[in-house]
Order: sequence, then structure tokens, then C-alpha cells
Amino acid sequence: MATYLAHYKSPAAADVRGAGVFEFDSDARANSKDNLHDARLKMLEIFGKDAASWSIERVERKTASSEALDGQLTLDFRPEKKRRRKRTKEYW
Repeated sequence: MATYLAHYKSPAAADVRGAGVFEFDSDARANSKDNLHDARLKMLEIFGKDAASWSIERVERKTASSEALDGQLTLDFRPEKKRRRKRTKEYW
């Protein structure tokens, strides 16, 4: 079972406008009908009947770089890689 991130958005005419991200687990392939159905069910479980008119914009697989969406940022203390300097041309 893989973990996915679903990005949702409320309609423009809604009383409470909002957009956000939540994570869910699914056995289906990414962006398939079954995957979107699993995302929709999880959204209704989390937010209740208020989320009935919300739409899911996109679904993506959760990666290590998406951990920053949880609110905790990571710091990278590794030394910077040496950049190759571009050879300068001498015009004379």
C-alpha cells in the first residue's frame, strides 16, 4: 500500500473557502479512478459533510521531499558541492 498526497480546493461560491493537502493510503495506481475514489472517501472521513462539494485537484505520490508539507522543515548541513567554473575566453 502506497501513501499519496491529495490537493483539494473548495468551490468559489462556498461559504468557507479553502485549499489544502491531506495524505491517504491506496492500493490503486496513481491518478487512476480507484485512486481518486480512495482520496475522495478519505477526504469525506476527515472533513465530514462540509467536504461534499470540494474537488480534488491532483494526487501525487508522497516522497521524502514532501515531508516539508507536514509543517516540519528539514535543515541540510552538508557542505556545498564545488561548482565547476566556466573557462573564461580571452579576447585580444
